[in-house]
Amino acid sequence: MKKIVIFILGAVLITGCSFGDMMNTPTKRVEEFLGKYQTVDSVVIKQLDDVISRNDTLDSEQKKDYKELFKKQYQNLMYKIKQETVDGSKAKVDVEIEVFDYNRTIKEANLYLESHKEEFKGQDNSIDSKKFMNYKIKKIKETKDKIKYTLNFTLTKKDKKWTMDDITEIMRQKIHGMYQE
Repeated sequence: MKKIVIFILGAVLITGCSFGDMMNTPTKRVEEFLGKYQTVDSVVIKQLDDVISRNDTLDSEQKKDYKELFKKQYQNLMYKIKQETVDGSKAKVDVEIEVFDYNRTIKEANLYLESHKEEFKGQDNSIDSKKFMNYKIKKIKETKDKIKYTLNFTLTKKDKKWTMDDITEIMRQKIHGMYQE
């Protein structure tokens, strides 16, 4: 009986160690990172709240709408790992993502403004930024078109554990569907 218990404990320990090693790969770290967006992780929401709160061009209702737009973006983010390259303690993981094309919608809204300024004039005959922002948010909510981008994540192995390097602002804009080429 003792031999069976020892065998089972040994198998569990070996499997546990192997499983931990399997989760410690550059690709798994990137999947974990993107998964936090898809599940609208509390850390992701805190970062989003910080960014939105610093935007003084939006009123409180618009900030709420913007937050919901980005949560929708995150939940609908699709990705495909294309390639993992490891060179010693450095690694690169190339990922193709697909997100709503909010940038295109914003460009279209800005073009619409140029030819329909009368719709957005305020009391003083200048463009009412709140009115236009509400229009833009409405159009972004209606966005169905998607766009694909390639992201190149870099990672560094420290103390036998792969950690992601900080993502660039361009990568963040691509995740948000707001990248302007």
